[in-house]
Amino acid sequence: QVQLVESGGGLVQPGGSLRLSCAASGSRFRITNMGWYRQAPGKQRELVAAITIEGRTNYDDSVVGRFTISRDNAENTVYLQMNSLKPEDTAVYYCNARQIFGNYWGQGTPVTVSS
Repeated sequence: QVQLVESGGGLVQPGGSLRLSCAASGSRFRITNMGWYRQAPGKQRELVAAITIEGRTNYDDSVVGRFTISRDNAENTVYLQMNSLKPEDTAVYYCNARQIFGNYWGQGTPVTVSS
């Protein structure tokens, strides 16, 4: 069973930065895609950014130029550097990891952008 442990969320003022981390463990097979999703109160979960094992990335339009996703394949860890944060970025952020036999989620880490 793959386990994902997230860290790095918190409270930040508008314009500030946060870095989220997610470490995957327990996978017997190669983890291909990793990504970050978020869910704001009353809204559906949405993709923020994703990265393949080869390093190809894609981002939601709302975070282009502000967020950067990266990964360490040796450590099965994915990061999300979030800069120029806005109040509308407030949400619970979930890590996602995929391998041939499963699609796994972290427990979520809250991010609040407020003055």
